[in-house]
Amino acid sequence: MRVPEVRLVGPNGEQVGIVRVEQAMQLAREHGLDLVEVAPQARPPVVKLMDYGKFKYEAAQKAREARRNQSNAIIKEMKLRPKIDDHDYETKKGHVVRFLKGGDKVKITIMFRGREQSRPELGVNLLKRLADDVAEYATVESPPKQEGRNMLMILAPTRKKTEARADQRAERDRKAAERAAAAEADKAYEARQRAAAAGQAKKKKGPADNMDPDIDL
Repeated sequence: MRVPEVRLVGPNGEQVGIVRVEQAMQLAREHGLDLVEVAPQARPPVVKLMDYGKFKYEAAQKAREARRNQSNAIIKEMKLRPKIDDHDYETKKGHVVRFLKGGDKVKITIMFRGREQSRPELGVNLLKRLADDVAEYATVESPPKQEGRNMLMILAPTRKKTEARADQRAERDRKAAERAAAAEADKAYEARQRAAAAGQAKKKKGPADNMDPDIDL
């Protein structure tokens, strides 16, 4: 670390205060822990005594949990007619891409009417066309299948993109935690400064300060 002082947080989250870097490193050695910078943008930077291996493991666990939550994303739905015109198709495809970029699965429903039900290949071809057009953003989780008068297909955002979104959320959570830790540390430091100033003022106050000025000595 290239700063002379850091704001130190203990292994149990307790606020130690602003200390010299050398002192923080010495405390880390004494506790058999690592000195990890958790809020590098703070002034001074906030560091914490922790088991870095355990910290990385817990972070990985949180990332996996975020990915599991992502896998349970709300399924959006887009309905199309088998003989949709090109303009409407492009509009609806744009909506599908937007949903996928947002990390949501999309159920595509082809609605057949009247004699269209005798031509299921229209639905199959349309769904295949859409799957090919959005292949950059999605994989086919559930292939086309007939359900009553409708034909359905489910698209899922590609794993790479869902992981990226989960990582972004984890990073936002981490930064929020860092800001909260820095704010808490600032409050604790200011409280200690006020207490120290009050103590100094009390020490400077002599016996004569408490005497009645109208009393002759």
